[in-house]
Amino acid sequence: QVQLVESGGGSVQAGGSLRLSCAASGRTFMSYVIGWFRQAPGKEREFVADITWSGSSSYMDSVKGRFTISRDNAQNTVYLQMNSLNPEDTAVYYCAARYGARLSRFSNDYWGRGTQVTVSS
Repeated sequence: QVQLVESGGGSVQAGGSLRLSCAASGRTFMSYVIGWFRQAPGKEREFVADITWSGSSSYMDSVKGRFTISRDNAQNTVYLQMNSLNPEDTAVYYCAARYGARLSRFSNDYWGRGTQVTVSS
């Protein structure tokens, strides 16, 4: 069993930065790919980024060069550093975990409850 707890959301102006954290419980943290999805009002949930235990990461095209995902296996925590935020980044951001495979929209094993990110113009 893995529990995921997000933190770090908030409201910023366009061009600003936020860092999200996802704290995971469980002794098998390193066996999971951890990452982030987001869902804006009226839109489907979409993949943002994920990272394997060894640090291999992937990103959706619209955040490449602006967002950086990292993980601290000793602290069982994954971070999402978000820079150059724009209003299109406004969404609830969810942490997700999947055992032994990259994240997908419908096949993740665990989800957090989400944290709101609001970017104003």
